[in-house]
Amino acid sequence: MAEQNDISINQWLDELLAKGIYGFAKETLQQQMPGYSVIAVKRSLSRLSTKGKIVSIHKGYYLVLPPQYASKGILPPHLYLDAFMTYLQRPYYIALLNAAAFHGASHQQPQEYFVITDFSALRPTQKKGLKINYISIKKIPVSLIEKRKTEAGYLSISNAALTAGDLIQFEKRIGGLNRAATVLNELAEIIKTTDFSPAVLNHVHVTTLQRLGYLLEHVCFNTALADALFEAMKQEKLRLFRIPLKTAKATKGFSSDNRWKVIVNTEIEIDE
Repeated sequence: MAEQNDISINQWLDELLAKGIYGFAKETLQQQMPGYSVIAVKRSLSRLSTKGKIVSIHKGYYLVLPPQYASKGILPPHLYLDAFMTYLQRPYYIALLNAAAFHGASHQQPQEYFVITDFSALRPTQKKGLKINYISIKKIPVSLIEKRKTEAGYLSISNAALTAGDLIQFEKRIGGLNRAATVLNELAEIIKTTDFSPAVLNHVHVTTLQRLGYLLEHVCFNTALADALFEAMKQEKLRLFRIPLKTAKATKGFSSDNRWKVIVNTEIEIDE
């Protein structure tokens, strides 16, 4: 009987894959197969997991592994993250290096995935060598999120301007300012001068905008974008204060003789 249960649940999983669905909640399986007891479902899921047909990524939530991903034991996040975050009832967007890659700035392929969501904080997950980091913020800026089509549906990612701001704000999460500036240099080719909207300026911290503007002007040498950002900040009447380019470094003796009022206390090197 146990083997028969596995066959029936296996067929249900194959039907999910046929519909382009790669994840499921245990309670959904239980509801759609009411003839099986809770214990029977639990045992079948355990056996199918051992066989490499499914993998648990969260308590009560599983991924279905089609043959092409069975050897890896995990799916690419773009195939399941949207459905998973819907299951958690959490707003989200793909951010930082991953968002930059979606926009075409893929000079440095990320080894980890970055997802921004709201509070309460989610712990990072690591399965089969794939790590997903969750960064919590007070409010998700819905108007700055783009939907991208995938073979599993849609994925929410930050637009180019928000991605640029996040790269600078969370630079420590991706390896520091040098790496952030390297990606920003590529991303600057995608950002339009009209992208620095009031929504962006009201969401991204002023200090982050100052650092972003300085990097665009003096490291990426993109005067057009730097001018557009500076003018947009003036229109929003944002007040600029002297701030360090590198937050955890001494500022005494370094110049801030630039319109962004950024104390240049570190040298930025871009990887070509």
